[in-house]
Amino acid sequence: MNKSELVSAISAGAELSKADAKKALDVTLNAIAEALKAGDKVALLGFGNFAVTERPARTGINPSTKEKIEIAAKKVIKFKAGAELANALN
Repeated sequence: MNKSELVSAISAGAELSKADAKKALDVTLNAIAEALKAGDKVALLGFGNFAVTERPARTGINPSTKEKIEIAAKKVIKFKAGAELANALN
């Protein structure tokens, strides 16, 4: 499912126009992104949790030249599915 398909599903499920559904989705995604940028965790009960973690710097190997390279530290987003979402898949 891509973003436009998700907007269509929201529009149909909430009986909103597609424009309103797109606005609602954009605002939701922006709010999640801003919270993660600020270092907060985002917990959506029944769906899952988003959190930011830091990956430390490490040494890697360039597969084509076999040369060792230094991979910089960076922040990554982790998602853990909630119990209801996980149970819905099984």
